[in-house]
Amino acid sequence: MMNGIILIDKPQDWTSHDVVAKLRGILHERRIGHSGTLDPLATGLLVVFVGRATRAVEFAEADSKEYIAGLRLGLSTDTQDISGNVIAECSDLPDEGAVRRAVNSFIGDIEQIPPMYSAIKIGGKKLYELARKGQSVERAPRKITVLSIEIIGREGGDYLLKIACSKGTYVRTLCNDIGALLGCGACMSSLRRVRAGAFSIEDAHSIDEVENAANDGRVVDIMLPVDTLFSALPELKVSESAAKRLKTGNIIKISAHDCDYRVYSESGEFLLVGKAENGKLKTIKSFFEVNK
Repeated sequence: MMNGIILIDKPQDWTSHDVVAKLRGILHERRIGHSGTLDPLATGLLVVFVGRATRAVEFAEADSKEYIAGLRLGLSTDTQDISGNVIAECSDLPDEGAVRRAVNSFIGDIEQIPPMYSAIKIGGKKLYELARKGQSVERAPRKITVLSIEIIGREGGDYLLKIACSKGTYVRTLCNDIGALLGCGACMSSLRRVRAGAFSIEDAHSIDEVENAANDGRVVDIMLPVDTLFSALPELKVSESAAKRLKTGNIIKISAHDCDYRVYSESGEFLLVGKAENGKLKTIKSFFEVNK
């Protein structure tokens, strides 16, 4: 039974849901999910979870991300990227020194107002549904962290930015806000995710590669075990009898330091992520395959 993580290099114009739907057909597995939605305009790393590994999606959502983004100065749109309707243009553009200073000012803990064209719900309605009707509502700013941001080059007049940021960061809003600070306006012209947590685009596969692997019976060769996601946690092995008790939802006595662990049986089966506290181990989330 399939159970693991596949790193996908999402093509442009595909939604993240398109990728999941395609993989369900290729792998003949209904239990497929992903972390960190990418807009159709964006390309790059989409972390896909298959089988019981879908239980790990919530943990991956919290990971920091890294992107390469195109910043187009002098153009503002209603979606904050080049797919939207132009709402303002400016030909008086700042020099590169001013752009660098503006970009650097966004490093650190900042507040960001989510864009109207987003899936955030206010009053039970998704913002993009309201935006498509020409409506705009007040959005509360959200705290995000920009770990690093630097100009790494130019492409067709656009600045290329390498951005490392926390969960919940809208890169197109970051581009929009840089343009607002500079006084000329700006939007995002391209976006490629190159890292999500411990996962890199260098290890990602195209949809075609996954399909070829499935046809050749080699899917296991491109699938990462779900415990890869928790590689930063220390490993803890328990006896087979203790493993049986954990599988039935019991809290067991343990001799271990208080912290979170990747928990394995003596045979090497990844059982769960657990918390050791005061000599007891309890399950945070289980990942063993349930026999039906």
